[in-house]
Amino acid sequence: MSNNKKSKVAGAGALLGAAFLMGTSAIGPGFLTQTAKFTGDYQASFGFVILATIVLAVIAQVNIWRVLCVSGLRGQDAANKLLPGLGYFVAFMVILGGLVFNIGNVGGGALGFNTLLGLPTWLGYILAGGLAIVVFLVKNAKKAMDTVTKVLGGIMIVVIFIVICVVKPPIGSAIKNTFVPETGYMKLGTAIITLLGGTVGGYITFSGAHRLIDGGITGKNRLKDINKSSVTGIAIATVVRILLFLAILGVVVKGATLDAGNPAADAFRQGAGEIGYRFAGLVLLCAAITSIIGAAYTSVSFMKTFHPFIAKNENWFVIGFITVSTLIMLILGNPAALLVIAGAFNGLILPITLAVCLIVAKMKKIMGQDYSHPWVLWILGWIVVAISAYLGVTTFISNVGKLIG
Repeated sequence: MSNNKKSKVAGAGALLGAAFLMGTSAIGPGFLTQTAKFTGDYQASFGFVILATIVLAVIAQVNIWRVLCVSGLRGQDAANKLLPGLGYFVAFMVILGGLVFNIGNVGGGALGFNTLLGLPTWLGYILAGGLAIVVFLVKNAKKAMDTVTKVLGGIMIVVIFIVICVVKPPIGSAIKNTFVPETGYMKLGTAIITLLGGTVGGYITFSGAHRLIDGGITGKNRLKDINKSSVTGIAIATVVRILLFLAILGVVVKGATLDAGNPAADAFRQGAGEIGYRFAGLVLLCAAITSIIGAAYTSVSFMKTFHPFIAKNENWFVIGFITVSTLIMLILGNPAALLVIAGAFNGLILPITLAVCLIVAKMKKIMGQDYSHPWVLWILGWIVVAISAYLGVTTFISNVGKLIG
């Protein structure tokens, strides 16, 4: 194979790898729990929440990926170009959120091992962290990361689809409520912002964009590829969300009440028996491993431009990040308070980082004289900033108030 063909193949792999990294980073243990809980609460009306989240997430992600990948600047570097020091603040928030969520992801992996194989949680913590570390020990870690996220993402889709075939959800009702929810539009706001934060909040949207930059897919001439990869990432997370929603809807419409401790696994068990419960464990395990990989890789990508030593030893820093997450989970067990704080931070990160990217989008000295950011996309981006900022601040105040109280 010629060098040119090898380059094209590698580029295509990075594009799809970035999409799967972003999509599967969004599909963590929290993703599964949120989808199950809200489907139990709103039943078919949850379809509208998914639709609204898709629209807002695509607007946010396409704006962010275009700015970062065209400029070739990672999130922290773009923020520092706009205002010196702002990049360090953004990096701190993303890394803190990534660390604490990664602790939760390790816990989710342990729950997956327990559900699937009956392993004790302490062993599950070690195995979940260990499996993710193995990915970064291989010679070409980024290629291995791309492959693992694709395979595990595919497994989740197939397993959930099998459960749908068993529970036979009311497809017609789901479609109708996706556009005209019986619950009412105004009652679904909290669910929408929760899902938006879980889809493109915090480190998640940066995972794919930074992967493209690492793969050399930058510049105005790659805009078509950048946009395609960006939308594909959202599509992957959305496909899993829709399938999971339908699988659980098929259970709750029959009057089933889900176990609040593990609603997704309980739905699979009630819908497809013991084998459904084991399937839930497999889905949870795949979701946890891909999220551990995504959170660690992206968090370290926010560090590596601050010092050459970090960039030179990137894989070891990622391994250290996963190790610390695993050790904290082993020591603390279930850091509920930390997860609440991280969730609140997550809601604040999106409006800040999206606003930074929207301002940078109109700065010719950063984007280049020949780049013109679409006005429609820019205006829609500011609308998402306003919505996510308002709901993010109210969520933060509410969560901190609960902790203090």
